[in-house]
Amino acid sequence: MATKGERFAGLTVAVVTPFRGGEVDFEALRRLVDWHVEQGTDCLAPVGTTGESPTLDHDEHERVIAAVVEQARGRIKVMAGTGSNSTKEALRLTRFAKKAGADGALMVGPYYNKPTQEGYFRHFATVAESVDLPIVLYNIPGRTGSNILPETIARLAKMPTIVAVKEATGQMDQASQILALSDLTILSGDDSLTLPLLAIGGRGVVSVVGNIVPRDMKALLSAFEAGRIAEAQQWHKKLFPLCRDMLGAATNPIPIKTAMKMLGRDTGELRLPMCPMDSAGEGKLRETLHRYGLLRN
Repeated sequence: MATKGERFAGLTVAVVTPFRGGEVDFEALRRLVDWHVEQGTDCLAPVGTTGESPTLDHDEHERVIAAVVEQARGRIKVMAGTGSNSTKEALRLTRFAKKAGADGALMVGPYYNKPTQEGYFRHFATVAESVDLPIVLYNIPGRTGSNILPETIARLAKMPTIVAVKEATGQMDQASQILALSDLTILSGDDSLTLPLLAIGGRGVVSVVGNIVPRDMKALLSAFEAGRIAEAQQWHKKLFPLCRDMLGAATNPIPIKTAMKMLGRDTGELRLPMCPMDSAGEGKLRETLHRYGLLRN
C-alpha cells in the first residue's frame, strides 16, 4: 500500500555542520552537499541533532538551511530540521525552510518541557496548518524526555502536510502500531535498526553513518526494496558494528565527527557542550573504521 511520504523513502543523511575556528564552515558544507549528490544519497537533513542544531544560533540555523538548499539546486532533496520546544520558534523555522525552498521539514518532538499528548498534537498541528510544507515527525524519547504515542501520531497523520515519521524509539511494536493506525511513511531513526524496520513496513532511514558510508547504506535499502533479502542481511551484518560504535562510543555527533576527521572529511570540531572523545574512545573508533575497511593501519 502506498504511503503519504513516499518522496522521502530511501536514504536521508542527517548531515553534520562543519565548523572551523568556532564558526560554521559554509564552504565545507557545500562540499558535503556535492559529495552526497555524487554518492547517490536521496535526501539531506541539515540542522538536526547530528548538525548540532542546539548550539547554532537562529541566524546560523537559517543560513545553514539556505546554503544546503542553494547548493542542492534540486539535485538532491532537503529535509530541513525545524524542530523546537517552542511552537512559535518551530513555526518560524518551518516558514523559513519553506521560503528557502526545502522539500520538507524534520520536526523533533518538543524537548525538556515534556508536553502532554494533547500538547504534542497542538504543537505539530499548529505548524502543519500554517505552513504548506511536508512535515516529517521525529520521535526520539531518549533525547526529548517523553514519547509521542502512536495514537497521537495517528491523529496528526490525518493532516495532509504531515507525511512521515522518523521513528527513533527503538521499539518495533511502536512502529508497527503507527503503521497499523496510519498511512505515514516510516523512516528508521537508528541506523542499526534499519533492516528490522524495513521488514515490518518501513521505507528508509535518516542516517548518521551515511555521513561516511552513504553508498553502503543505500545498497542495503536497494537490496531490500528489490527483494534481495540475503544481500540486505549481509549489508546489515557489515554495517552493524559501525552503526553500533557511532551510537555507543559517545553522544551523537561526537563519534561521527571524530570519524570524519580521521577520514579527512571534516575538522572534527564541535561546539560545547559537545567535546572531543578521549584517547581510549578514539582508539576504539579508529579500530572500528579499520575493521570496516575505511582506514589502514
